Amino acid sequence: MMRSICFHNDGTNHENLSREEIRARIANPDELLWILLEAPTQQELYDVLQNLFQFHPLAIEDCIGENYQSPKIDDFGHYIFIIAHAIRPDKDIKNFEYLETVELDIFLGQNYVVTVHHSQKMSAIETVWNRLQRDERLHSNGADFLCHAILDALVDEYLPVLDSMDDEIDWLEDRILSTPDPNTLKRILALKHSLIALRRIISPQREMMNRLSRDDFPMIDQKARIYYRNIYDHLVRIQDLSESIRDIVTSTLDTYLNSTSLRLNEIMKTLTVVSTIFLPLTFIAGIFGMNFLFNTGYHWSDGMPIFLFLCIASVLTMLVIYKRSKWL
Repeated sequence: MMRSICFHNDGTNHENLSREEIRARIANPDELLWILLEAPTQQELYDVLQNLFQFHPLAIEDCIGENYQSPKIDDFGHYIFIIAHAIRPDKDIKNFEYLETVELDIFLGQNYVVTVHHSQKMSAIETVWNRLQRDERLHSNGADFLCHAILDALVDEYLPVLDSMDDEIDWLEDRILSTPDPNTLKRILALKHSLIALRRIISPQREMMNRLSRDDFPMIDQKARIYYRNIYDHLVRIQDLSESIRDIVTSTLDTYLNSTSLRLNEIMKTLTVVSTIFLPLTFIAGIFGMNFLFNTGYHWSDGMPIFLFLCIASVLTMLVIYKRSKWL
């Protein structure tokens, strides 16, 4: 599916342009054009990216492939190609085993922005799209500011996920101390895998944003670079926070393993005490229960009381020994 909008110098806009209208406005530097390709077919991608904009085949190939592409930026002279990654903030962190990411491809030219993603809806894109009508800065400051707004909305969605991770850690720490179980371990490992997925996209994305704020790209105005620098600062803070959460998750996993080992030791201690208490009882019962022909115990009228007394005395003796040795 393709959506499009074009902003004119007088502030008016025109949506859902035809192919001919898009082709005519690409060459007009006084207008701002935004093309959105959402879950497009391969034919739609070639029709727009190759036939209309004549982008480089390698960039088009990166947009077509659904395999993981690391965040990066490529300079093609009169436009730049950006690969960024968004995350799905609509799910609670404990309800999935790994963090889901969505690739966003952006072509930024002097007067146009083309975005490509293979999901039906991307919340960061929808946020900027809904802001277009009420925030004049998004279209009056040029294509570079619009691209900044998209990337800024994308990065802003990282913080709620990190907050959810922080809340999950607090819950897990309390759970570990009370009732550690396999489900707790599963959630710890899910959180660890999510952090790995998050760190995998944050680090290269931070370097990409650093290039956008420092390198000399003709389609990014000098005044707009400070806005990209602001996104870079957010990513640095997010990366530091993710590193802190990762250390806490690691220590939480160690605490879980130590807690389960301690509980196992307590269980083994209890079983050992019970087993050693029954050792003398087994010995006494074995002597009195031997089936020799001349067993005087058969003829004792007080044999059963003596047997019970020895059993009770042995149990009490073992308990006193354990108590004095501080094994109980």
